Amino acid sequence: MRFDVTTLGTGAAMPARGRYPSAQLLNINERLFLIDCGEGTQERLRMAEVNMGRIAAIFISHLHGDHFLGLMGLVSSMHLMGRTAPLDVFGPAPLREVIDLQLRVSGTYLRFPLQFHPTEHRNGALIYKDARVEVTALELRHRIESTGFLFREAPHPRRLAKESVQLIPHYARNAVKMGEDLVLSDGRIIANRELTKDPPPRRSYAYCSDTAIAPELVPFIQGVDLLYHEATFAEALRARAKETMHSTAKQAATMARDAGAGQLLLGHFSSRYKDPGVLLAEALEVFSNTLLAEEGQRFQVGELAQPQ
Repeated sequence: MRFDVTTLGTGAAMPARGRYPSAQLLNINERLFLIDCGEGTQERLRMAEVNMGRIAAIFISHLHGDHFLGLMGLVSSMHLMGRTAPLDVFGPAPLREVIDLQLRVSGTYLRFPLQFHPTEHRNGALIYKDARVEVTALELRHRIESTGFLFREAPHPRRLAKESVQLIPHYARNAVKMGEDLVLSDGRIIANRELTKDPPPRRSYAYCSDTAIAPELVPFIQGVDLLYHEATFAEALRARAKETMHSTAKQAATMARDAGAGQLLLGHFSSRYKDPGVLLAEALEVFSNTLLAEEGQRFQVGELAQPQ
C-alpha cells in the first residue's frame, strides 16, 4: 500500500534560493493530504502533476505566513476548477476567521463545502481518522501556537497463510483476516493463529515544523518510520535558533536518535544557506539515517530510500 510524502516547499520564511515556503503532500493508499500551504503551493502541485481536486484534507500547523498564505489561493483555484467534493481544513481556531474574511470581502461563494476543524494543541489529541489513517497532534514549541502532526496507518488485517488458504471458504476469508477463528461445517474450530500470519507493521510519519527542540515529544513519536523535523539553522547559529524558537540540524538529529526514528528528513532551511549540505553534515554526526528535503521530491515512508 502506498505511503509517501512529497516535499513541495522546503524553505523558511520566504521563497529564496529556489526553495518555496513549507508545503508537503502525503499520499496514503491514494488518499491525498496537504500539510501546510505556503505561498506558491498550488504552483508546486502543478509542477508535481498533482490533481488538486483529489486533495481530501489540508492540515495547517500554525499561522505564520510561510505556512498558510497559499491556502486561499489554492481554495480559490479548486472553486474555479469546479470542485464539488467537501474539503476538510484543520488548523488553529483563528484560521476560520481568516478564511471567512477572505471569502466575504471577495464575494466568493464556494461550489464545495469547506469544513473547518480547529485543532487541539495537545500531544496525542486525535485530529482526524478514517479507514486508512489516524492523525494526532504534536505540541511544538514556537513563538505562537504551532501544532505538528503524526500520521499513522490504520491497523492492517491479518494475512492468510499460503498453506491455509484452501481450507478457508471464500465467504469466511474476510472474517479470518479480521482475527476470527474458522468454524467448519462439521462444527470443528480452527484457531485463527493456525490460519494467518501477523500483518505488516503500521507505518507512521511525523511532521515537526516550526519548533525549538522539544524532548517532551519523544514519547509521542517513538519508533516513527519517518520524522520530518525543521532544521532552520546550523550549530553556529544555535543562539539564533533559541531566540526565534527554531531548531538546528544537530538538534533535529538528536530528536530522531532519541525517538528511535527509522529515518530523519530535514527541512525548513534558512535562506542564508545556499547549500543546505552543511546542515546535513551536522545531522549525520548524530543520526546516520538522515536526508535533506528537496523541492518536489518524493520520500517513501517505512523504507530507507533516496528521494524519487
